Amino acid sequence: MNLHIYAEPAAPARGKFEHPDVTAKGEQRATVRLHTLETLWFNTGTLCNIECVNCYIESSPKNDRLVYLTTDDVVRFLDEISADNHGTREIGFTGGEPFLNPDMLDILEQTLVRGFETLVLTNAMQPMQRPKIKDGLLALKERFGDQMTLRISLDHHGQELHDKERGPGAWKKALAGIDWLNDAGFKIALAGRTCWDEDEASERAGYNALVSDHGWNIDPENDRELVLFPEMEAASDAPEITTACWSILDKNPRDIMCASSRMVVKRKGAKQPTVLPCTLIAYDDKFDGGATLAEAFTKNGGMYKNGAVKLCHVNCATFCVLGGGSCS
Repeated sequence: MNLHIYAEPAAPARGKFEHPDVTAKGEQRATVRLHTLETLWFNTGTLCNIECVNCYIESSPKNDRLVYLTTDDVVRFLDEISADNHGTREIGFTGGEPFLNPDMLDILEQTLVRGFETLVLTNAMQPMQRPKIKDGLLALKERFGDQMTLRISLDHHGQELHDKERGPGAWKKALAGIDWLNDAGFKIALAGRTCWDEDEASERAGYNALVSDHGWNIDPENDRELVLFPEMEAASDAPEITTACWSILDKNPRDIMCASSRMVVKRKGAKQPTVLPCTLIAYDDKFDGGATLAEAFTKNGGMYKNGAVKLCHVNCATFCVLGGGSCS
């Protein structure tokens, strides 16, 4: 007698960061709920005057996958914040290089006049150093003072490693921009990286020596005035973050960047901007939250659970949860 035993076909192997709700090991994926919209970020466009070796968003003189936001694009979201009483403290601008955006000075004015603390991430190189931009920044500083902070990317406290990342000559051009900002009395900060096999104390000491040599009004021991970013590696062995990780790692989900911020981008060919969970996931449309803040805060499905963000991206693990990084 022939026996035919039926067996259910084996489920296909699931890779990491593939299923929105379950990890590759079958564990419940962690989520982060927006606690308060402390910071709203705008990506002003991915075009940049330089092309770094390891840019998380692949900015370059040719990358226009995220196109320039217009003043009207930004104002619509600023008005929504006010109309819905979100209590947002800070508006941040990143790129690309924000000062390539032709509307940037007007965008800054519209943001500052509404009373928001304003943070601009810049490489302080040629786009910022154009006479028109300098004159516009000086006029804004005269009106709004320390309400605006410019944070300059300086990947290392030495020329060799900074230029290794950003190209020959980048160091001298960036320092010229920082010197001008400091001498003009702007509120400034620095952003460095932690990929150089130095401990944090050594890095801060190196920046402290640089700051002292130039007389910049920056305290490298203050982590708001010198931000040291962990690297974002798209490694296949990056761990996934489960609901159990909060207690295992002794982490509070409220401390994760997407608990207090969102980012607005406009993709090439799109009719309108879209809201994303954070500054680090710019191209994955599975994380699109909608065309308004109201839509993004309540979205259910895909990478959202009743507005909460599912940590289904390698950057969620390596930069935010394990790296402790935050762009704000």
